[in-house]
Amino acid sequence: MNESAIIITGVHLTLTDAMKNIVTEKVSKLFKHEPSIVRVRVELVQDTSKKDQGEFMAKGHIQIQGPDLVVAVHSENLYKAVDALVEKLQRKIRRRSRLLKVRRKQNLMTQ
Repeated sequence: MNESAIIITGVHLTLTDAMKNIVTEKVSKLFKHEPSIVRVRVELVQDTSKKDQGEFMAKGHIQIQGPDLVVAVHSENLYKAVDALVEKLQRKIRRRSRLLKVRRKQNLMTQ
């Protein structure tokens, strides 16, 4: 994994070095689970108009072989939103790998 594989942007929010480091540290765990990840884009949004869903939103987009994985999380705290985003992305990656294994087994059984 190289640093150019993680792209972090802020919308209506100024990204500090601490935020960038935390996001990079947490997102880099995804590369250990799935080596075929090409790029991960994380967008951190401060949304003041929607009080019912939470003030912050974290969006994650994993570019991978096959269909891309996209997740969005709302929270009152930016760091909690990042944690929840990484957890959701990990679940999606695990689900995708399980489905690929099932398809391989089905192909072997039909032959």
